[in-house]
Amino acid sequence: MRTLFTYIMVFPRRSAFVLLALLIAGIAEGLSLTALLPLISIAVGESDSSNDSGVGRFIENALQNIGIEPALDTILIIIVGGMFFKGIVLLLANRQVGYTVAHVATALRLDLIEALLASRWQYYLRQSVGSLANSVATEAYRAANGFEHSVNVLALAIQVIVYAIVALFISWEATLASLFIGLFLLIALNRLVSATRRAGNKQTHLLRDLLAYLSDVLSSVKSLKAMARDNVADAILHEQTQFLEKATRREVMNRAALTALQEPILAALTASGLYIALVIWELSLPEVMLMVFLLTRILGLLNKTQRRHQQLVAQESAFWALRKAAEDARAAAERATGTLQPHLQQGITLDHVKFDYGQKSIFKDLNITIPINTFTAVMGPSGVGKSTLLDLLCGLTEPQSGEVQIDGVPLHDINLRQWRHMIGYVSQDTILLHDSVMNNILVGEPSLTAEDAERALRQAGAWEFVSALPDGLQTVVGERGGLLSGGQRQRIAIARALAHNPSFLILDEPTSALDPESEQTICETLQQLSKNLTIIAVSHQPAVINAADRVFILSNGMVEQLSQLPVHTE
Repeated sequence: MRTLFTYIMVFPRRSAFVLLALLIAGIAEGLSLTALLPLISIAVGESDSSNDSGVGRFIENALQNIGIEPALDTILIIIVGGMFFKGIVLLLANRQVGYTVAHVATALRLDLIEALLASRWQYYLRQSVGSLANSVATEAYRAANGFEHSVNVLALAIQVIVYAIVALFISWEATLASLFIGLFLLIALNRLVSATRRAGNKQTHLLRDLLAYLSDVLSSVKSLKAMARDNVADAILHEQTQFLEKATRREVMNRAALTALQEPILAALTASGLYIALVIWELSLPEVMLMVFLLTRILGLLNKTQRRHQQLVAQESAFWALRKAAEDARAAAERATGTLQPHLQQGITLDHVKFDYGQKSIFKDLNITIPINTFTAVMGPSGVGKSTLLDLLCGLTEPQSGEVQIDGVPLHDINLRQWRHMIGYVSQDTILLHDSVMNNILVGEPSLTAEDAERALRQAGAWEFVSALPDGLQTVVGERGGLLSGGQRQRIAIARALAHNPSFLILDEPTSALDPESEQTICETLQQLSKNLTIIAVSHQPAVINAADRVFILSNGMVEQLSQLPVHTE
């Protein structure tokens, strides 16, 4: 029930509309049902009998008071009209339910995506891409279905209340007895609902593990196939899929068992109620006929409510898993305390920076100055902190002590988002979208155009090969850019970084996948760009080192300047 109330609290307006519509529909159905008693009395010829019930006489008197003769045709019109009205209201309610289910899925997806994108880089590194993809796709869909099941639980509960109120006017003893039996039945079969909840929780965890592993396998499938080790990954995926199948089978079995047990028990209870009403309580035939109908409906609706609740608990784990993922991401959100506008008119300074990864010290006392319009190269052995240095410059990580300064202003006092808008970044792992060349460069930025893409490609030395592609800028590069060579992918990544005319260009191993001729072209391009652009590149390539104005060597948490060449003054 916690999930049911949570859905209502998270989406109050939509839930209120649905509940109001269901309540009106229930009242309409109840009023039409009360007309059944005088109808049955007329049908069996007991309308003048002394055994006619109080509720029957009440309905007849109410109709006469408003000028309606309680004849057969009139009562039939009331019943049919009430059902039609109920149907129209339910149509509106169910349409709103459908709209709300789509809205719930979208809202949950966007909430998670926004929370993830606003989280700290270090938090994001600990997340599995496959698990996040599962949350956005599968878990959001299952959670939205959970909302639909929760609304149906409420709808059925409202119908039970309406039928029970009508039945109470006829025989409160029989109604209370039926409700007691129905509740006993719900409690007795609740073990199957609990088993379904456990199976649903198992499915959620198994789906996350399966898609996380599948994502990792697909990202490295080329090397696995090349070494004939894809069968190992296949065996693990088969095992995980079989575990998921077992959990799904348990859920299906529990659902089928609940349905199978409810129906014979309901039939036995209906027969017992009919015997008690006729023999023990000696109710009139019209009352017995209506009571059997009402009580059968009540017990049937209680059974449907339990089945819907069972479906809800099978899906609810996805909602809570998705909600927890979003809450964890929000708890790891970046701190945005700075408000000052960055300009980059003098240069960037790392002043006595200390940075640790847990127990591992990366920088002890790092001091680097990067003047504007220079090309700076950073080199050093693996694990010394070259990529960490770039993360500090972007504000993706913060030093434990010391400061990163832009024009002498500490980075934590600067508006971090505005600073990042001034950065062009090329990562060490060149990953392209499965999309066109142009979309890989613009990445959905509305302020950029095809002209910006062409300019950036020319700056990156990539326009010649892109223009020769079958569809030019509209050529699809394949999954992770697999239809292009490594050097071509790298140059498109550089063009992506240049598309928005950044002031500060950061490159992590920018020429590692290029042939010597392409590498020389890129280095010449970088030298030209550094006349109007501040550039820092992490690289081991001699061509990059030779092209740079300044070269720093990182070692043992400290930095040594290898050379100082004349900076550009044009």
